[in-house]
Amino acid sequence: MTESKGFASSSVPRHLARGVLGFGALVAAFALVPRYGPITLLLAPLALPALRGCPTCWTIGLVQTISHGRVRRECADDRCELRLAPRE
Repeated sequence: MTESKGFASSSVPRHLARGVLGFGALVAAFALVPRYGPITLLLAPLALPALRGCPTCWTIGLVQTISHGRVRRECADDRCELRLAPRE
């Protein structure tokens, strides 16, 4: 059985780059309205793919990316726990 990656990226630097792009587009969309008008709001939808839907999704993905391979979920007797993965 394979475990789903969820919102994780393949590396932390790649995930951070997605965040810079996504949050940068959101900030620019609203910060540039006084100077260039409402046309700058078209930048906001560009942030959605970079943030994988929303800022919360990006944050969850960052936590998943950082913990990937370091934490394992073990379930037994209708109870699940997070444990550190054994070092190889």
